[in-house]
Amino acid sequence: MMKLIKMEKVKDGRYLKNYELTYVNKAGHEKKYEIVSRKELSGVEDIGKKVSGLSIAAVNGKKLLLLKEFRMGVNKTVYNLCAGMLEKDETLEECVSRELYEETGLSVKRIIDILPASYAAVAISDTKTHIVFVEAEGEFSDHTSENEWIEAGFYSREEVAALLKTAEFSSRAQMIAYFFSKNCFPDKSLL
Repeated sequence: MMKLIKMEKVKDGRYLKNYELTYVNKAGHEKKYEIVSRKELSGVEDIGKKVSGLSIAAVNGKKLLLLKEFRMGVNKTVYNLCAGMLEKDETLEECVSRELYEETGLSVKRIIDILPASYAAVAISDTKTHIVFVEAEGEFSDHTSENEWIEAGFYSREEVAALLKTAEFSSRAQMIAYFFSKNCFPDKSLL
């Protein structure tokens, strides 16, 4: 069995904290591993404990909301879900409404379902987020910062199926898009 034995913060960035973990591998040897976290961690017992934010799977009528956005980490435009980080003392529902509005101008008509928090990038981070299914309404408008480029749109099942063959996606957006294109969504009346 492998066991973490200590953790040291090696960099404290504006949005990410870098940590070096020391662990004992299954052969009994001490090894090092690097992770990043959106949270301040006081010890190995804190890793993966706190929820950072959410991703929103939104529909309107029989169409899925997808964001086309430039992502610095891959230096390209990809299809993604509306997503964001919880602010201090903000409820999950407040975060859903704020992020949906900031990134698209839309509002939440109703929350359909909230999945338990899951890990977004287990190989490099303890970032833990919820996936929230919503029905959205309103008109698109841009409320993003000057540091974001986002183009929001609603896509039919057929359009999503075509995009899946040619476009690049974040992994969560790709999974949601795939199941939507196969007529799977928590509220079947919206398909």
